[in-house]
Amino acid sequence: MAVLDATALLYFLEPDAKPPIDPATGQPVVNAKGRIKLLIESLERRREAIVIPAPVLSEVLVHADDAAPNYLEILNKTPRFRIAPFDERAAVELAEMTRSALSAGDLRAGTTATRAKLKFDRQILAVARIEGEKTIYSDDQDIAKLGEPIGFNVIPIHKLPSPSAQEGLDFGLETPA
Repeated sequence: MAVLDATALLYFLEPDAKPPIDPATGQPVVNAKGRIKLLIESLERRREAIVIPAPVLSEVLVHADDAAPNYLEILNKTPRFRIAPFDERAAVELAEMTRSALSAGDLRAGTTATRAKLKFDRQILAVARIEGEKTIYSDDQDIAKLGEPIGFNVIPIHKLPSPSAQEGLDFGLETPA
């Protein structure tokens, strides 16, 4: 199973999405869409669920305009995708994450994010946690800063293998036992 954040999901859904910047080169990530497509194909071959937290879906749909119905159709017709709700269990998990950050004296956990963005990002992490997933594909630096200290493996697009890679594809996934 894997969790996609809005930054990763958008490359799958939107053909004209602007690629993220590779921090190593300062240039746009080469073939960002192809990297995400290859990741999703790999997950589908492994018959693994691709979890989309409901807050991620809302984030993508905010700017989708006329494409929103098409996005929903793609997600609903792709068998491996599963929209995970922000429900009571996620709310309890979010409360615990926020309480821990407050107790540590660092609500922002090293980010410069607004309080609203912190809540939104922590909702995504809470849904991922109750789904039992530790790997999130995201280019959102705040997700990484919030998630990595609490055990999440946040993988940005530029670290995914390019479709031109022939061997040793590493998506940060554990091999099933």
